[in-house]
Amino acid sequence: MIAQGTTSPPGKRRERWRRLRLLALGLAFSLAMAAILIVPLLPSNRVTLEVGDVAPTDIRAPRRVTYISKIETAQEEERAAAAVQPIYGPPETRIARQQVARAYQVLDFLTSVRADSYATAYQKRQAIAAIVDLELPPEVVSALLALSDASWKRVRQETINVLDQMMRRPIREDAMDEAYRQVSSLISLALSDQEAMVVEGLVRGLLVPNTFYDAEATEAARQAAREGVAPVEHTLLPGEVILRSGEIVTDLDLEALEAVGLRQRTARWGEIGGTALLVLLTTVSMGLSIRRFHPHVWQRERNLALVAFLFVFFVLVAKVMMPGRTVLPYLFPAAALAIFVSVLLGPALAVIVGILLGAIVGFITQGSLELAAYVALGSLVAALVLERVERVNAFFWAGIYVALTNIAVVLAFRLPEGATDTVGMVTLVAVGVLNGALSASLTLAGLFVVGNLFDITTSLQLLELARPSHPLLSELLHKAPATYHHTVMVANLAEQAAERIGANPLLTRVGAFYHDIGKIVRPHFFSENQMDGVNIHDRLDPYTSAEILISHVTDGLELAKKYRLPSRVRAFIPEHHGTMRVSFMYQKALQEAGGDPSKVDEARFRYPGPKPQSKETAILMLADGCESAVRAARPTSVEEIEKIVRKIVEARLADGQLDECDLTLRELKQVAQSFVETLRGVYHPRVKYPEPEERQGLKHSAGAAHSTG
Repeated sequence: MIAQGTTSPPGKRRERWRRLRLLALGLAFSLAMAAILIVPLLPSNRVTLEVGDVAPTDIRAPRRVTYISKIETAQEEERAAAAVQPIYGPPETRIARQQVARAYQVLDFLTSVRADSYATAYQKRQAIAAIVDLELPPEVVSALLALSDASWKRVRQETINVLDQMMRRPIREDAMDEAYRQVSSLISLALSDQEAMVVEGLVRGLLVPNTFYDAEATEAARQAAREGVAPVEHTLLPGEVILRSGEIVTDLDLEALEAVGLRQRTARWGEIGGTALLVLLTTVSMGLSIRRFHPHVWQRERNLALVAFLFVFFVLVAKVMMPGRTVLPYLFPAAALAIFVSVLLGPALAVIVGILLGAIVGFITQGSLELAAYVALGSLVAALVLERVERVNAFFWAGIYVALTNIAVVLAFRLPEGATDTVGMVTLVAVGVLNGALSASLTLAGLFVVGNLFDITTSLQLLELARPSHPLLSELLHKAPATYHHTVMVANLAEQAAERIGANPLLTRVGAFYHDIGKIVRPHFFSENQMDGVNIHDRLDPYTSAEILISHVTDGLELAKKYRLPSRVRAFIPEHHGTMRVSFMYQKALQEAGGDPSKVDEARFRYPGPKPQSKETAILMLADGCESAVRAARPTSVEEIEKIVRKIVEARLADGQLDECDLTLRELKQVAQSFVETLRGVYHPRVKYPEPEERQGLKHSAGAAHSTG
């Protein structure tokens, strides 16, 4: 016996193989994605050229194309920016006042040097040369010392006047020479040449820049100049030569080739590395999301393969439709993927897949935020608006919501640009509407193919199977009408309980319809179909009877496969009995064996199973037992119904039949309560009304005739 919590060696091997299969699936998904994103998909007349290459042949435009040259537009913008002169701030009066004040200090010092009778001429020159930030030519110093006091007084006053006028003017650091030349024109003509020379020398020495370069204002002006440049637009006519044979390829040539879709970029290691990184992130993100939030998908490799297949297929379609196109990318039916996944595997997974597809589209379109948002938001809305797809018009409304989302995204990105191309805007809006219709139509058409191919049960399949005109149900009605009636009663009972606990009510109802179809093979061996009161099993030994009763499970599975019922519906056939024992026949065999259990092979009286693996099949097991027991007991009160239901539920729990499903005790209590409420409405006690006298008289007359006959 294996201890609980351990895994048997075969179990470990199966888990190991499963991990290897998951790894192989992830690797195949990544390689397929990388191949689609890197390798050119369609054969074309594209050329692989780079700047500096020689054109091998004449290359002509295949169609009329109007495009904006980003290179020439950028060149024009830079020319406009370069034409903007540097901007300087206004003259700073603070600097002017500082320099005038310094001029007074310097002039006072020079006056004191001139008046020093004890200093020699050399010492006076040295004192003047020591003045900080004032360089005077030797001839100016000599003239300054040689001036008379009256002349010096005039020089002092004129120096202040000229310096004041000069410092009121803008003086740039790079235009000091121009400022120096302007000094002489401001000196009074009343001064002698020697006095004018000294004034000019002093003012030049005291001049400093008072206006400075404003980098922010200059850059703003240049940016405004760039923005004022109209985009450079080129139009290529069909057959127009883009490159002649033998010409050297330039940037402008490559831009034209890309505009008409004739250039095939050479694969670069940077691009390959970036693509590989994006594919790795996509694979890991999708895998972790599914494992963390969708364990039911993670446990079924077929579901994982379906998600991978659909995602790769839509990426392939995006790679074909989007690069180098103008309108066609807006027709890409990305929302169809979200609707597919939402219907087949749930809306939460559809949201993840839609967002990842939007990221891939952004990569394919070289960073187009508009198209990435167009795909991601359309997919998001498509996933969220679909709840229970129990009618075809659900796809119609999903398409409407996708179309409205597409229109909103287009307007959100185009209106701020102030686009005046009304025709282009209307075209994109129309394509967005068509995109919604196409997404819904593709999903509706593809669900039947994909659902059957990957054995995934869809709501549409269930609705089709629930129709009474289905061949199997029609055959059950004609060959085993009592079983059919029991099936309908159990379906109603189980559906209400499934609705109560949040299980799948449609799947539960359809599974209930088909759980006893095996009784079609031998209908009269089952008590509900024995209308004449004769029990065939009275003439059979208990082992044969048990074998016949149990065989309705295997017969049902064979019929289910013959009529291609989905696996989730087929699961109701063996799981609704689990591994329970045919108790009546077992007790009969036990009596024949004298009450000795060792003389009875109990295994021959048990159903093959498996036990219920889902909430839906567990609910059906309980509903089947409760309906049969209540119908047989004919209770006269609600309390009796509750007692029967409680007894059936406790018996299944005690027998371990519910050990392998995820039905909680809280949900089990809700299921039992739902059973009681439904059964009370079906098997409620009826008031016995007195018969009319005429009918009583007829009844007595008939009785008398029968007795005499």
